Amino acid sequence: MPVVLAIFSGILILLSVLPFISHHHWVYRAPEFLKQQLLISQVLIIAITFLNIQSNPWLWCFQFPQIVLMIYHAALLFPFTPLHRRYGVKVTSGGSMPIKLVFCNVEQQNDQYDRFREFIIKENPHIFLTMESNHEWEQSMKILEKSYPHTVKVTLDNTYGMHFYSQIKIHRFQIHFFVADDVPSIEAELHTEDGYRFVFFGLHPPPPSPTEEENSLERDGDLLSAAKRIQEIQMSTIVAGDFNNVAWARSSVLFRKSSNLIDARIGRKILSSFHTRYWFFRVPLDLLFHSSDIAIDKLFRYPSVGSDHFPIGCTFHILENHPPSAGHKEPIEEEEELEIREMIAKGQEEESENR
Repeated sequence: MPVVLAIFSGILILLSVLPFISHHHWVYRAPEFLKQQLLISQVLIIAITFLNIQSNPWLWCFQFPQIVLMIYHAALLFPFTPLHRRYGVKVTSGGSMPIKLVFCNVEQQNDQYDRFREFIIKENPHIFLTMESNHEWEQSMKILEKSYPHTVKVTLDNTYGMHFYSQIKIHRFQIHFFVADDVPSIEAELHTEDGYRFVFFGLHPPPPSPTEEENSLERDGDLLSAAKRIQEIQMSTIVAGDFNNVAWARSSVLFRKSSNLIDARIGRKILSSFHTRYWFFRVPLDLLFHSSDIAIDKLFRYPSVGSDHFPIGCTFHILENHPPSAGHKEPIEEEEELEIREMIAKGQEEESENR
């Protein structure tokens, strides 16, 4: 037992320390996703160690750093719990009608089209976004266009297809290819019937993993390029998608600061959305950010629709007489601005080398 505890402790310490290394290879970035799992495992290992500590005092050599890292993980995750205060403001009086948004990575090879259609019909969101949607998925959703006459479609078979459907009028839209010419992002300006305007952004950058991108350069470059674009808009903005990133990762924090948006999970819950079939290893890849003049009423995770991702939904209001730049704002340091520019440049360079 002591040897097993020492081995497991060593593995947990290694996985905890790797993200501190500023390297973009997936080996260093992947452990960022597992903070919940590491924290739970560390609590269990430390508890078991205390039962064996008298006969094996040398185990303290592992548990001192383990306790420090456990406290670090708890502090990192604390903002994403109901115990932390929420940013933004509540709807008191005035503002737009409540708007319901659903977004889901439907998993390209998932063929349970009917299941997803029935889910959308039942939930009846005002707007919804699908990711990994190819030609077959587009055809399967044709019937929904009677209720969702306003659409933006980017049909691809490389798992980066994206479709946006809206009951609200789309005034204009733009398809961005920030870093890679086969990884789109959707920008759409919508006008509600009660006279409010807002911009919706749909993002789905590539993940760092042994089966896709070897490093996080393209993902980070894509996210931070989108943040720069959002910064220029100066309009009510809501951003949703499969970020292939977690909210506490460095590039997500820089995205939040650079775009001047609020992470909707802060003060609520983590809402792990991937993987539907492996409960212990679920991580929150599908994220939601919004400007300070948008109030999130509810944020929730739906049951599985056959994909490896759970759908995420929210209802929100656009506030009256509340400029997007007002309210909560995080200062961004000069060093962080330099880091952002460097990440964008490296992401573009990585894509050009892969062509």
